[in-house]
Amino acid sequence: MWISNAYAQAAGGSLNEQVMGFLPLILMFVVLYFLMIRPQMKRAKEHKAMLETLKKGDEVVTASGIVGRIVKVGESYVTLDVGAGEMQFQKAAVQTLLPNGTIKAI
Repeated sequence: MWISNAYAQAAGGSLNEQVMGFLPLILMFVVLYFLMIRPQMKRAKEHKAMLETLKKGDEVVTASGIVGRIVKVGESYVTLDVGAGEMQFQKAAVQTLLPNGTIKAI
């Protein structure tokens, strides 16, 4: 009397209805790929290419903000002259390659 009857929905449905049900999920993944994943992969590729081209005499900024000139380049480490001496860093810690003469301008 006070409670209405609940009826089950028909099982299955057409193929078109099933595809339309997954369409929002597919669109969210496409948007996520183009707005987040693809740009991050592009930046990682550019950073890797920059690390491979490092050579003696380049001026760089590390991830910790230290500015220095490369004295020695190894397989996975670089030695930087930071003015007060030399420091060793992993190549991955090099964040930015500066134009030559930047250290003198600072």
